[in-house]
Amino acid sequence: MTTVAQVRAVLAGPAHAYTRPGSRSAIDKRPLAGPVAVHPLGLAGDEQGDLRVHGGLDKAVHCYPWSHYAHWRTVLPATPVLQAPGAFGENLSLDGMDEQGCCIGDRWQIGSAQFEVSQGRQPCWKLNDRFGVPDMARRVQDSGRAGWYLRVLQPGQLQAGDAVRLLDRPHPDWSVARLLRLITDRDCAPALLDAVLALPLPPSWERLFRRRREQGQAEDWTARLQG
Repeated sequence: MTTVAQVRAVLAGPAHAYTRPGSRSAIDKRPLAGPVAVHPLGLAGDEQGDLRVHGGLDKAVHCYPWSHYAHWRTVLPATPVLQAPGAFGENLSLDGMDEQGCCIGDRWQIGSAQFEVSQGRQPCWKLNDRFGVPDMARRVQDSGRAGWYLRVLQPGQLQAGDAVRLLDRPHPDWSVARLLRLITDRDCAPALLDAVLALPLPPSWERLFRRRREQGQAEDWTARLQG
């Protein structure tokens, strides 16, 4: 096994009423000390506010690179939530890896738990409200600094300081960064989409790329980015 990253922080939190009428969110996650149990739907003590688009088996754990924080602190100086991990609602703050360095289908060992990289994050309007920046979700998407999700292959325990060990990389040509850029660039090239549809995509991305392939045009992002 090759060590590819390290867990800086493990974070979780409950869902609460959020900024707009009827909305709920668990984006305000807090660091956990000591071993944390991992089950098929994520970390013990963690929740999601809207299970239609968050959580579930394919979005059990959200990862975000700590290295991105330097960029965001430059762009948004004096933003309190950027002083520590958790600003983006991540469960695992990682050192040593970003979207370029992980691929769809990668299998990882962290502590006694095993995971698979399932998809990149498509940011939503809740980031706009969290940061007080009307186009924050768009900025995160356009920058490619969006993070990614894991599905749980083997429950277990993990904690801050654990190594992220790569067990297998079946699709080395398909980094999370490449797939997120394809979405952002609104690419509808049939041959490219055929190659993407051959990957082990979660249902939401299967629908997204198949619709592009069939319709020859990209999806409307208004509801996701603006609410």
